[in-house]
Amino acid sequence: MIEVHLPDGSLRSLEEGATAADLAAAIGPGLLKAAVAAKVDGQVKDLSSKLPAGSHVAILTKRDPEALDVLRHSAAHLMADAILHRFPEAQLTVGPAIEDGFFYDIHMSAGGSITPEDFAALEEEMARVAKAAHPFERCVAKDDLADPVFARYRAIDGGNNKFKGEIIEAIKNRGESLSFYRHGEFIDLCSGPHVPDTGWLKNVKLTKVSGAYWRGDPAREQLVRVYGTAFFSKSDLDDYLTALEEAKKRDHRVLGERLALFTFDDDAPGFPFYLPKGSLLWNSLADYMRSLLRRRNYQEVKTPIVLSEKLWHTSGHYDNYLENMFFTKLKMREVGHSCGVIDNVEEDRPMAMKPMNCPGHLIIYKSRLRSHNEFPLRICEMGLVHRRELSGVRHGLFRVQAFTQDDAHHFCTPDQIGGEVQMLIEFFKEVYTAFDLTDVRIELSTRPEKSLGSDEVWEKAESALKQSLDGAGIEYRINKGDGAFYGPKIDFHIRDVLKRSWQCGTIQLDFSMPERFGLTYVGADGERHTPVMVHRACYGSLERFLGIIIENYAGAFPLWIAPVQIMIIPVSDKFSAYAQRVNTLLLDAGLRSEVNLGPDRVGYKIRAASLQKLPYIAVVGEREEESGGLNIRSREQGEIGPTSIEAFLAKIQVERVAPVAIRPAAAAE
Repeated sequence: MIEVHLPDGSLRSLEEGATAADLAAAIGPGLLKAAVAAKVDGQVKDLSSKLPAGSHVAILTKRDPEALDVLRHSAAHLMADAILHRFPEAQLTVGPAIEDGFFYDIHMSAGGSITPEDFAALEEEMARVAKAAHPFERCVAKDDLADPVFARYRAIDGGNNKFKGEIIEAIKNRGESLSFYRHGEFIDLCSGPHVPDTGWLKNVKLTKVSGAYWRGDPAREQLVRVYGTAFFSKSDLDDYLTALEEAKKRDHRVLGERLALFTFDDDAPGFPFYLPKGSLLWNSLADYMRSLLRRRNYQEVKTPIVLSEKLWHTSGHYDNYLENMFFTKLKMREVGHSCGVIDNVEEDRPMAMKPMNCPGHLIIYKSRLRSHNEFPLRICEMGLVHRRELSGVRHGLFRVQAFTQDDAHHFCTPDQIGGEVQMLIEFFKEVYTAFDLTDVRIELSTRPEKSLGSDEVWEKAESALKQSLDGAGIEYRINKGDGAFYGPKIDFHIRDVLKRSWQCGTIQLDFSMPERFGLTYVGADGERHTPVMVHRACYGSLERFLGIIIENYAGAFPLWIAPVQIMIIPVSDKFSAYAQRVNTLLLDAGLRSEVNLGPDRVGYKIRAASLQKLPYIAVVGEREEESGGLNIRSREQGEIGPTSIEAFLAKIQVERVAPVAIRPAAAAE
């Protein structure tokens, strides 16, 4: 007999060799029926997994978030099975579960493709296999065609899948065994876990197709990435698909074009062009952030876009960020040959465009001797940076090659870290609340595989951030291995009105870079010390944050950031002069006002302004000219009716300015 620990702290005795399914059955038939998988000593396992003596076991049901990941991983296998049934020439690569579903990367030989038009047939085949309720069976095999499991795996997609060969070689190099999962006639290399059988996979939907490269390398083979999602209930799936349709309506790329905010051009791939209204919106974000920075004693600077390659070697970006950097290239005309051009002329000082702002701020810090009395020293910049992004991952404003960070670096003493971090957390939450983004989740990301600095430095930095969060009583979760290459970080994930999560703000602690650049300050003891550096950005980038709020508001911006706050529409040409006078008065009052003097009918002009989602429309005619007033329509309240200009300005006095949080100290006063 063996004993295992249950989540309530009790012990359960089982026969030697008992599985997680046996444990569920011993607890009760209802739990066995509801069981999806098990968590054994912190790892999610199949129900068929044998339980070690003394292990801590929790049976997972559809109420547990880990169970949904298991379901979606199994759905990826179901989709791969259907794809091979419809496209026998397809070759499988990898197919993981992801946050909102799953995908599978497929290599299509002979110019074949998979398109959304194929989804109906694929889903029909998936439903057939799901109805059969084939058990998911784990098998372990040798890399030998004499082994029937391995032979079936190699043969299932033609027998000549070189991608499988690379995957197997990598597993063997790690010294791991080859694990497979089989359902019906399908089998795939996989470490699991999976649901008990395909009968659990009744609520699955394919969602989209995109391109990908094998191993993410554009020099390698191009693949077709097929996405899908899965849920335990039809109602959950329907809710998700409804939200997906709403997300399409809110797509910032579509709204950006419809509302004339920004555009892109093939001659500048991944570089946004802001149109007049988009520039107004961008500037509203920047101005709002600057107003908050001034209240917190930040000193704004401006640093060059192009810096020497040598600097990026010192910072560590060259070694850790090379593939994402843009480098300058000197060209010269050949002497005596006006048409001849010499490419890649060797330079004494090669240059690169900055992918980050931190080295420039380090140079500013070093421009003079610093004292501990200046700390915490907060340097900020609306810094334009450039980062190479593959065409397959560029996505509107969310993933561009040139963007502006609301970047800042704090230089402080070790005992000031906690205060700076806590100030920043409250600061960031104030910003997100101003844009109606109140659902904020915090993660502590630890040392990545590729990093700078010693174990001691990393342990010190991670402990400092953890103590700051714990000391403030802030809930967070650990995100192992996702820190910056120079230090651990706190990441802010915000949920929008569609409950989608976006990673925006970041606070990064860095003991390494100040040392690499030789930064010092004179301490209270009169000696030289190395400062601690805190990297931080609240929006993350103005471009990405702009895309988020376009979708969060569906283009119907609150008055204080709306590019055009009110449109003046005369009922006829006879009142155009009055409309222009009203427009001038509103502009003088600080409103972003426009007047429509076009030849269209009044009804058409009102509809056009409504489609632009403007907060207010003012119609003016004979009555308004005589009274010196306006006839107001509100996007949120509908028809307001006749009012004076003074009354209108008084009415919108609060909503036309950025929200300001009341700090505890201010409230106490």
